[in-house]
Amino acid sequence: MKKNNTILKKLLALSLIAALFSCNNAEGNKEETVKTADSTVSATPTPAPAPAFTPFDVLVISHTVKDYDKWRPAFDTDATARKTGGMEDMVVGRGIDNSNNIIIAMKVSDVQKARDFVADPRLKDVMGKAGVTSKPGIEFFRAIRYNPDSKEKQWVVVTHRVKDFDAWVKVYDGEGTAQRASEGMVDVALARGIEDPNMVQIVFDITDMAKAKAAITSDAKKKLMMSAGVEGMPKIEFYKTAE
Repeated sequence: MKKNNTILKKLLALSLIAALFSCNNAEGNKEETVKTADSTVSATPTPAPAPAFTPFDVLVISHTVKDYDKWRPAFDTDATARKTGGMEDMVVGRGIDNSNNIIIAMKVSDVQKARDFVADPRLKDVMGKAGVTSKPGIEFFRAIRYNPDSKEKQWVVVTHRVKDFDAWVKVYDGEGTAQRASEGMVDVALARGIEDPNMVQIVFDITDMAKAKAAITSDAKKKLMMSAGVEGMPKIEFYKTAE
């Protein structure tokens, strides 16, 4: 009888040990599951940052035509020559005050090729046949800021020279995009002259023409330009995107 009791006690002890081991093992598996879940969450990739903006070169041609409807087909036909010259059409604008005043902005892959293109007598001949009546304005800029999502079909181009670009841009940034937006203007592009880096051209989409014209010709804006080191009278031109 004593022998049987001893055997029973040993079996109970073994059962208790087995039960304790099973509980510990379950807790360990639970911890591993939590750790695995945590590592899965931490391993989720973060969204890649937006690519940095790369400045690009721009050729801006402005002139007056006798008849836009006659000029436009000739311009479109010459697209192959522009492409061969390393140019990509960005926008064609018509003056708001005079719809026969034309501005053309083109992205340039090779500035020298573009210079050769505009210097070629062939272009002068094409323009003459298309009805260009003024001497073309030809300017090369490097766009250092650009908003490709601009949507408005009316815009203003401001061109002026500054004493010191770095000093000027601090004042420009100090004014801020929100202030300009409240004046009916949305920042589109900021460019510097290639030949003269202190020549600045700014483009704004217009959301409210009355506000934009009032703000850009106001005494407050003139004083701000002077404090930023703008030299001479800025050239301010209003355009609408040509259909």
